[in-house]
Amino acid sequence: MGIRQFVVIVAFSALVGCNHQKSIKTVEYVDIQRFMGDWYVIANIPTFLEKNAYNPVESYRLDDDGSIATTFSFNAGAMDGEKKSYTPRGFITNTKTNAEWGMQFIWPIKADYRIVYLDENYQYTVIGRNNLDYVWIMAREPKISEKMMNELTQFVSSLGYDSSLLELAPHQMPLGD
Repeated sequence: MGIRQFVVIVAFSALVGCNHQKSIKTVEYVDIQRFMGDWYVIANIPTFLEKNAYNPVESYRLDDDGSIATTFSFNAGAMDGEKKSYTPRGFITNTKTNAEWGMQFIWPIKADYRIVYLDENYQYTVIGRNNLDYVWIMAREPKISEKMMNELTQFVSSLGYDSSLLELAPHQMPLGD
């Protein structure tokens, strides 16, 4: 896929996300410093970039200007596939909660990004969008318990997502696991 096709698809996705009338509820507050770091994508309703992504990890770093340097990295097509990474920038759009961001892949478009679930220990999170088109279940470790996965899947369903569209993201476990 060429860069022009990528830009057009991302721009269209961001614009479509703006058309949804109802706003999904975010968490009450995110300690942004605690939220920074690596998050393993456990399951998602994938964007076209995430189809056949292995070992997907989203990494966040708060920059001095208040924006969030983001790196989404994965192996394409297989556990040992080509390493790919994308570096969108996050902009906190609700500084009262820090739970609503605009994620910018290309200027000036900022896609809807909402932290809709976050456990008190900052080990599990769910990122959603008002358009209910994409969702991400993420954790600080590459594997979570079946019980936690079931709870998070039920939560995603409660937001109005079709949880049958969730795809598990494959992760290669470190030796010894």
